[in-house]
Order: sequence, then structure tokens, then C-alpha cells
Amino acid sequence: MPAENPSSRAAAAAAQRFGAALRAPALAQLDALAALNERSVCRQYRPDPVPEDVVRLLCATALSAPTKSDLQQASIVRVADPAKKAAICSLLPGSPWLAGAPELFVFCADGWRLRRLFARKGVAFPNEHLDAFFNASVDAAIALSAFVSAAELAGLGTCPISQVRDHVERIDALLSLPDWVVPVAGLALGYPEAKEPLSARLSLSATVHTDKYDVDAVERELDAYDARRGKDWSGDKVKQYSRVLRADFGAYVARKRFKLT
Repeated sequence: MPAENPSSRAAAAAAQRFGAALRAPALAQLDALAALNERSVCRQYRPDPVPEDVVRLLCATALSAPTKSDLQQASIVRVADPAKKAAICSLLPGSPWLAGAPELFVFCADGWRLRRLFARKGVAFPNEHLDAFFNASVDAAIALSAFVSAAELAGLGTCPISQVRDHVERIDALLSLPDWVVPVAGLALGYPEAKEPLSARLSLSATVHTDKYDVDAVERELDAYDARRGKDWSGDKVKQYSRVLRADFGAYVARKRFKLT
């Protein structure tokens, strides 16, 4: 049971997450910050539906997040059709828990709307290069992150699902995505039955740098991190990425008419 004091909660979560004490200053919204620091992934959901007004508010909150140059290149596809949800779940047999999530969303990089503006004005779009895809993908990722945080504050649990990109052509067809719209990640949502244990992260000394990238600090943390986690995280990540993953994704993105050079 976490301590009731938000300062103590935030400090305890930081110590568990990053392996070092963190002083939580007196802030007006410290309780919310403590909740976000305590966040962990959820793969076990109660069957209770998420009220429609809650879903709409979470989507609005997500799409209120920053967007590159007000281009608004993120879109959220809510998978409400049981047949479509079942089809997506069948593509991901390694995540059997997904079928029990009351809500499933797919967050997309959306370059179609911007190009539609140009088409409606009868003007050629001059920025067909990698940065256009990058901008849209970052917009989608920012919206996903904002949704996760908002859901946590609303008492809901979430789990991002990058595996949708393992079957991107099939999901593209299921969701009728137009050109220049590419799935970035799925997201399960619901009221938690249970959450996974809080996962440790690399220390801030290895991931927050001042004025220059401190490679020595990273090396020191990599030496210490496995011991702090109590598992061979380094070996696990090397094993995970020792096989080729999603090598065809670039070709798919190109077929969606994004240029990658």
C-alpha cells in the first residue's frame, strides 16, 4: 500500500524505479505527479465497460498534447467492432490477455489530412521526405503518451501494443487506413483487475544529460543496472534484438506513399 502523502509516494516510486532517492517538492499537483510515477502496465482488466464520456475525454486530452507546428498529424482509431477486435487479437496470440481489455485503440501517424489540405487548394505538396513521416509519427507517439497519463489519472489501466506493426498490412486493411496513415501502436484500456509490478528504469544519470552526452555515466549504469533489477536485462535485450524484427516496415511505409529519404 503506497504512502498517503504524495511527496512520500513520489519519492518512494522514484527510488524503486531509478534506484536513487528523489526529493519531491511542494507542488499544487503533486498528487497527480505521484500517480504518474507509480504508473505500471496493466494486462488484467475488469469486464466493466469504460463509459463513453470517459473515452471521449481521454481522446480529447490525448489530442490536446503538443503537435508539430499545429499540423495535428495524429489520429486514433477506436476498435469497437467485436469482429475487428477479434481479428486483431487473433494476430497477437502471444498477448491472450488483449481479448479481455474492454477497449482497444490504434494510434496512427496521419499525413493524409495535411496532404488533403494541399489537394483542396490545388497546390503541390513539396515536403515528401523523411521528416514528414517523422513529424507524423512523433505526433502519434505524443498523443499516445498523453492518453496513457490521462487514463492513469482517471483510474484506468493501459498497455501499449507495438506488436500491431508485426501485422501492419492486415491491420491497415482492417481499419481502412488511407495513404499516408500508418499505425504506430495499439493501446489496451480498461479498469484494472491487477497491474504489473512497477518496472525499474535506467538511472537518471544515464538518461538525463547536461550540456553533453555522458557516455561514462551510461557505462557505469549499464554495469550496475542488471544487479539492481535482479535479472539479466542486458542479456535479455541483446537476445530480443538478435533476430531481425519488422524489416519490411520501411517498405510498407513507402507503399503508404511516405518518402523515407
